[in-house]
Amino acid sequence: MEKIISYPISVIYYLLFGLCLAVFHPIQWICLNVFGYQAHKKSVDYLNFCLLKCTNLVGTRYTIEGVDTVPKGVPIIFVANHQSMYDIVAMIWYFRRFHCKFVSKKELGSGIPSVSFNLKYGGSVLIDRKDPKQAIPVIKGLSEYIEKNTRSAVIFPEGTRSKTGVPKEFAQSGLKILCKYAPSAYVVPVSINNSWKMVKFGFFPVGLGNHLKFTAHKALAVKDYKFEELMEITEKAVKEGINEYKQV
Repeated sequence: MEKIISYPISVIYYLLFGLCLAVFHPIQWICLNVFGYQAHKKSVDYLNFCLLKCTNLVGTRYTIEGVDTVPKGVPIIFVANHQSMYDIVAMIWYFRRFHCKFVSKKELGSGIPSVSFNLKYGGSVLIDRKDPKQAIPVIKGLSEYIEKNTRSAVIFPEGTRSKTGVPKEFAQSGLKILCKYAPSAYVVPVSINNSWKMVKFGFFPVGLGNHLKFTAHKALAVKDYKFEELMEITEKAVKEGINEYKQV
């Protein structure tokens, strides 16, 4: 029944979602090329605010916990599970004070209005998942960027989204590079719940009436831990905050 009801609502939803992307694409270009980074960053923030408001149309609610405990004035490495594109939309808006930059697959770097522009020119990095060697210098560059500018990197160590909410095994390589070249950073584990339910029917129609929850856990100073210990604590914190993981 939910799926049937969602069809007409999803048509309206995607029209509005697409309109936001189309409208903000030239706004981003003007902000970046005329006014610079800070203006562009604001345009991206409000793009994602509008995208979040679009999700309210399909009954989506958000709860964000722990943001106020994230250290300020230092580089941050957010490590989160990955369930859908809505993870990114919510993190850009609700964690906006930290200037989130993403490690994304290169396919997202072209063809998507607003999204591709921001990924290419907003400080995020694009990697080829089929070429691990290419990813090393790219992620190293992101590490140095957040270290120099006291901004944040967001990494999803599963590599790809979970379609059921149950987290996949975490890969270590990307986080290890980020920690090595951003030694003053703090790692913040983030547990994301129910985002996968937005796309449980696939791209269309959209899941209705979901409550998405983002929980930022205790920050961990990179300099205070050996990497293996840091990785273990981080993965445990993320997974223990995921409902589906608790049920396995």
